[in-house]
Amino acid sequence: MRDRLKTSPRALPAVLRTPSLVLAVLGFLALIALGLRFAGHSVPSAFDAPLLPGPDLIPDPWWYFATAIDFCGEPLGAVLILILVIGGCLLTHRLRTAVLAVVGCGLTVGVTSVLKPLTGRTIHGSYLSFPSGHTAFATALALIGAYVVAGRRGRVAAVAWALGLALVFGFLMAWAEVGLGAHYPTDTIGGFAAALAIVPVTAYWIDRVADRR
Repeated sequence: MRDRLKTSPRALPAVLRTPSLVLAVLGFLALIALGLRFAGHSVPSAFDAPLLPGPDLIPDPWWYFATAIDFCGEPLGAVLILILVIGGCLLTHRLRTAVLAVVGCGLTVGVTSVLKPLTGRTIHGSYLSFPSGHTAFATALALIGAYVVAGRRGRVAAVAWALGLALVFGFLMAWAEVGLGAHYPTDTIGGFAAALAIVPVTAYWIDRVADRR
């Protein structure tokens, strides 16, 4: 197992190391700033208000699409997706990526869960909302996938892939969460920032540990 981990493709491709760690710092700063800004709030901000759905939320048939996306961030959906991702990593001998999928996604969701009671921002009365764990999970998965896809590309293309996939997956989950009334838009931005802050650093340390073995 140690030999397989050492010879496995890097969790964080060298071409993305510096850009990803810079993004991690920016994501961390954004997460802290948003958390401090909305701590204890229970109403939408001026930025949130015009982006929130009406009282009927998302109309059919989009409601079903949003619900399906939301399921991917629920515990059962997330576990099923991770099983598929880990299975694919093992079949393609990407052991470090498999470890990143477990540890990176786990840390990302764990941090958002801890931050919710710390920030104390609520929606619909007493439901803790900041940051969005669903959006964080979707963005984390997208970043992990981008590291696989972008590994053999030039720096500009690799960064474009990483940001592009993260934005697309993050936006889809954010749209679903806001449309279903589960989060304010700024909650989803916080979730996106959390994934940016955690996943690259986790991938970097997985590579450091594996290279030392």
